[in-house]
Amino acid sequence: MSYDYSKNKEEKPDPTKADLTGNIPNWLQGTLLRNGPGMFSLGETSYNHWFDGMALMHSFTFKDGEMIYRSKYLRGDTYKDNIAAKRIVVSEMGTMAYPDPSKNFISRAITFLNHTVPDFTDNCGNNFLRYGKDYYATSETNYIRKIDPVTLETQDKVDYLKYLAVNLATSHPHYDKEGNTYNMGTTIADKGKTKYTIFKVPASCEKDAATATPALKNVEVLSTIPCRSLLSPSYYHSFGMTDNYFIFIEQPLKLDILKMATAYMRGINWASCLKYSPEENTLIHLIDRKTGKEVGTKYYTGAMVVYHHVNAFEEDGHVVCDVIAYEDNSLYDMFYLSKIKEESGSLKKLPTYRRFALPVQSDKGAEVGEDLVTLKYTTASAVKQKEGKLLCQPEVVCQGVEVPRLNYDFNGKKHRFAYMTCLETTGMATKIMKFDVETKNMIEWHEDKCWPSEPVFIPRPNGEAEDDGVVLISVINSNPGQSDFLLVLDAKSFKEIARAYVNVELHMDMHGFFIPQGD
Repeated sequence: MSYDYSKNKEEKPDPTKADLTGNIPNWLQGTLLRNGPGMFSLGETSYNHWFDGMALMHSFTFKDGEMIYRSKYLRGDTYKDNIAAKRIVVSEMGTMAYPDPSKNFISRAITFLNHTVPDFTDNCGNNFLRYGKDYYATSETNYIRKIDPVTLETQDKVDYLKYLAVNLATSHPHYDKEGNTYNMGTTIADKGKTKYTIFKVPASCEKDAATATPALKNVEVLSTIPCRSLLSPSYYHSFGMTDNYFIFIEQPLKLDILKMATAYMRGINWASCLKYSPEENTLIHLIDRKTGKEVGTKYYTGAMVVYHHVNAFEEDGHVVCDVIAYEDNSLYDMFYLSKIKEESGSLKKLPTYRRFALPVQSDKGAEVGEDLVTLKYTTASAVKQKEGKLLCQPEVVCQGVEVPRLNYDFNGKKHRFAYMTCLETTGMATKIMKFDVETKNMIEWHEDKCWPSEPVFIPRPNGEAEDDGVVLISVINSNPGQSDFLLVLDAKSFKEIARAYVNVELHMDMHGFFIPQGD
């Protein structure tokens, strides 16, 4: 039995107590939020791409050894407009929505103008993020939606453009221990320039909390990086951060802005305006967090497509950056629902976990052709070229893995363990892996006819070891007579300690965010 990606899922807004086997640790107190596409057809219209489906949010709340589940559709403007029209009327990246033929000329003209200068969707179905004390559902457009993490009620619509000039922003920000959030976005053709903007949203102060002022009002631009092509900015899904540096990978998977502006009139979707140029290099930008400027050394590597950074850290004059990388853009293409139905989409090559080592201070006396990486535990290299740039070749650590997570206390610091899904060429995750980056040992969890989600690590309070905690995974279970469930693994042994049967139909989703009780 295969999973039906195109099936609309029902929401379950009322809290439901899960049926438990095993024992949930009493110290596990908080809520795991998960987000992803859940509705794919309305009336006679359907989305073309799985990523386009309307956002369905889930919450798994742990308290005193029990778990409560609920789910709810994100009720943004996109959802409301589509439901009211009983058809898809708001375009998504892979699906261009056209007006009902019965609409008059003026309505059709307005729709055309809205697509020439796109007003993007607020269907925020990729992840959740925190700004100040508020939580938001997010995708990658300029819109995010504030939500109540307890009830999953949809609240304010927030437009990044009211606070800073970014047309697109990632759904994978970074957080520090003071409560500040760091993110980056793309500024398209602003005053004749297209650039990448790294920004900081400070933790909320008591004054802001008392007046309900959004934390984004206090946003600070930390750095801007010029795009190497004015009308073809790089697509990116995440970035890296250490104590002293930001790492941005400008890859040759690019958005053609002119094609996007004319896509509607040409009858094509915006995703078709993404172009991968394998003949081009990938630029690796290393930005000093103190100055906001790029370091003097320039780094580059071969063409690749990166969606997810694993981690980055500093050691002995190097910045080490771990990513999951592809050789092409087949991952996006294979999730068109027609390809899934026909079983015609597949990855040409499995993604690889790659480790780059970037020497921060380039030795001016080094010879051309000399490898400047001095770390003994990696085969990654950075070879000096004639023009002084460093050609970086990664160490391939393992392959066939995605959506990496780690103990977030080690974000920006040297880590040993990563928790990831194991992919087949169909893009379907069938296993969960705990990977030891030092020894290259791996431990897997899998079960017949079960499809696990991204694993989320939760540290034990006051735990000393990096892997002292649990890993939470939502699992779709197609075994006859059995319910879908939330799996709890002991992170150290990677053995099951509990599962919570939700007695509802879960769905394939994107990413999760854990909120400890009290936050």
